[in-house]
Amino acid sequence: MPMDNILFTLFLTISIATILNIILKRFGVSHIIGYIITGTLISYIFNFNGLDLGSLELIAEFGIVFLMFTIELEMSFDKIKKMKEILLLNGFLQVSISAVLIYLVAFFVFNLSIEVSLIVSLAFSLSSTAIVLTYLKHSKDIHTPYGEKSTAILIFQDLAVIPILLLITFLTNDTLSIGEVLIKTFISAIIIILFMFTIGKKLISWLLKFASNTRIEELFLGSVLSIVIGTSLLAHEMGFTYSLGAFIAGMIISDTNFSVKVESDIASYKDLLLGAFFFSVGTKIDALYFLDNIHIILGIFIAIMLIKALVIYAIIRRKSDKSTSVKSAFALCQVGEFSFAIFALASSNNLLTHEMASFLILISVLSMILTPFLLNNIYKLASYFVVEFYESDKITPIEVKNHVVICGFSILGRVIANDLKERKIPFVIISDDLRHVILGRKLGYMAYFGHLDKLPVLESLKVDEASSVIITVSDTHIKRLICEAVLKFHPQSNIILKIESLEEKSQLKDLNIKKFIHAHFEVGRLLVQEALLYLGNK
Repeated sequence: MPMDNILFTLFLTISIATILNIILKRFGVSHIIGYIITGTLISYIFNFNGLDLGSLELIAEFGIVFLMFTIELEMSFDKIKKMKEILLLNGFLQVSISAVLIYLVAFFVFNLSIEVSLIVSLAFSLSSTAIVLTYLKHSKDIHTPYGEKSTAILIFQDLAVIPILLLITFLTNDTLSIGEVLIKTFISAIIIILFMFTIGKKLISWLLKFASNTRIEELFLGSVLSIVIGTSLLAHEMGFTYSLGAFIAGMIISDTNFSVKVESDIASYKDLLLGAFFFSVGTKIDALYFLDNIHIILGIFIAIMLIKALVIYAIIRRKSDKSTSVKSAFALCQVGEFSFAIFALASSNNLLTHEMASFLILISVLSMILTPFLLNNIYKLASYFVVEFYESDKITPIEVKNHVVICGFSILGRVIANDLKERKIPFVIISDDLRHVILGRKLGYMAYFGHLDKLPVLESLKVDEASSVIITVSDTHIKRLICEAVLKFHPQSNIILKIESLEEKSQLKDLNIKKFIHAHFEVGRLLVQEALLYLGNK
């Protein structure tokens, strides 16, 4: 393809994706859907449908690689060890039980062959790491009980891809026995784990330390990218998935002092590559074929998601509450992106016909398109089955009066809460970060999950009877929304607002705010006061 055509295709792709996502955002629809629709439109505009887009899919696959890497940065080796039961046991039970049930349906109901039924059942037992983990990280739900359990199962599924692909290879291999395949895989696994946690660990630590000491940002970023890509390629050469190498590298770096910086440096690259991944998913949608077979596709699609949801619910429910189990079931009931690789491998080895592979891929894609809608409304959906404590903005009216309302519970919010507690002044906490709400509850505070700019929340927290409202959030736009909502609800509210600059104060001065607290001025004043104590001591 000439360079001019490539540039025009790229320009049109970015333009369509941008416009679509702006429109979809207004309706609260995930940007993932925008990328998928863009991929479908572009595939028809430039006749990509049916073409081999290997290069694009390779780039897209590295979106998942970087996602797994950043996920593991937040999960140290010690945390993984603590999660071993939910990771290994729950993961194994989910994949095996789902595969068995789907196999029975494929073999006895649809009369597929043993080989095809096995391939379909294993592929459909996996969920979408790319979509679910992207949502969990963005929403901070990854730190909730259902988020942790869902993440653990997804990690196991990524590991399970390896034996699944090996099994498909074995089904088409007449030279190697299954025992030889397993031995080869086991030896490769031992080699890569030993290398990564001995020489690899020392090499990664040295490289990051050296790059950090140079104080050259480009060099540090280059080092991180080299580590991610290098470990991924190593894992792939040993017969495993690219994401396994990134997974182990992330685990190693999580135990260093560089984990936060590493994650922030590669965040934009991860998002860009994930965008490419969702675009590639869209190119796989054959709209005409889908319309011709819509009744069959929808029927199988609903059946698969229902089977997986029931299996996941039953597994999680053994040792968790109903709320966690329901949300985990909704989060993981789709078919994942690794099914594409499984169907492609099976098709290339003539285990599946091209038409059958296209049909199965459409089912996978359809479930992935539905997933963002499920995830964005997961608390609302869960509330139909169980009383949902964590559902945003659903707060039982409190019984206190003349209290302080603290909006935000990051470091500053915690300091304020602790001080008020010591002074025995009643207070309530409201935060839109579920991690902070859970922490507040653990500390014994009245902490609620919601948004202070919503009328039901203002009423439930009795803001009109509060002595003051302390707002600690950082975003200026959010500050304005909250202040306007509070003052509209109760014009006499005593709002105490933290500001970062005089410019921010000027932007908010039209509001009837009782007190602005300039963070830097106050810290500066305290520092000077402390310094004055030492005058004359020398």
